[in-house]
Amino acid sequence: MYRGRLQKDLALWVDKGLLADETASSLLREYDNRPASFSLGNVLMILAAILLAAAILLVVASNWDAIPRLVRLVFILALIWAVHLGAAAMLIRNAVAAANALLVIGTLSFGGAISLVGQMYHLSGDEQTVMYLWFAMAVVSAALFRSAVVAGVAGFLSWASFAVYLGNSDWRWVTFDPWVAPVMALIVIALVRYTGAGRVRHLAYLMLLGWLAWLYTLHSGLWLALLYVVVGMAAFVLVSLPVPRLSELVRSAGAAPAFYALLLAVIGLFLLHVELDGGTWILALGIVTLGLSVLAIAMQGRDNGAVRYLAYTLFAVEMLYLASVTVGSILGTSGLFLCSGLFVAVVAWVVIRLERRFSIKTERVAQ
Repeated sequence: MYRGRLQKDLALWVDKGLLADETASSLLREYDNRPASFSLGNVLMILAAILLAAAILLVVASNWDAIPRLVRLVFILALIWAVHLGAAAMLIRNAVAAANALLVIGTLSFGGAISLVGQMYHLSGDEQTVMYLWFAMAVVSAALFRSAVVAGVAGFLSWASFAVYLGNSDWRWVTFDPWVAPVMALIVIALVRYTGAGRVRHLAYLMLLGWLAWLYTLHSGLWLALLYVVVGMAAFVLVSLPVPRLSELVRSAGAAPAFYALLLAVIGLFLLHVELDGGTWILALGIVTLGLSVLAIAMQGRDNGAVRYLAYTLFAVEMLYLASVTVGSILGTSGLFLCSGLFVAVVAWVVIRLERRFSIKTERVAQ
């Protein structure tokens, strides 16, 4: 899809005399020579590694009573060392897919090793401690080998650890364990930047949003929903403004920071609507929601498709909701649409003027 769009853009620039035909052909060849972001062989290799690791874990879970304890322990430890040394050898030979597959087997087998030791020697402990150790092992392995695939495994293990905590605590806040979830998410984000595992960052952002949603179930209230809106929009504006140093950091993270910051604000707005349903402030909240959606489109709508569609959805759903609230009065509904239309028109006029001014400044700087 991107190649087709790039080819059309290059052809258009050649027709306008902005680019030489030879340069356009060279640019297209350079893009074609890049390694593909998706490889079926690599995916199948990782799936095979997961299946092999699952087989090892099932064998461990069977408790192999017929095999002596020492033999079992030596076998599982030798396996972990062997796959990691093999991964290092594969990386030296530039066989990245095979190295990642071996690292996945080693990381998943480590969880089996912990369970095996606990079974054999009846060590005290709980599932939560096992998940912490397993996650730590995945982080160390991903950092040492700079493996994006193992960083993804660490991301899934962070979710599994949080799920184990919620199951054991009956969704209640117990001691300091709940703070581990956001800490894990931050560690995964750091791994993403170090290993280049761009897609894994979504696991970390969703973990933070899930943790905040769970926190609201414990302390539901108007103040917390409002805090989500304020923090979400503040973060959205911060990552959208051209702040020195921060801009480069945000740009390297792609569309995710702005999208998830806006999503946090949208979650807060939804919770506010639930809290104020039927109240006298619901119309004012609706106007604020429409204004925030237009602000999001104005700040990120051109360059960030995820933000654009989320803001479109927010605007449309809010309009339908307000129409349902004022449906008792046709005149009131028409007045709502009229005021909203005028408001959006004014904002559109301001945005167009600003875009023209910015484009003029850009042309002057280029000259």
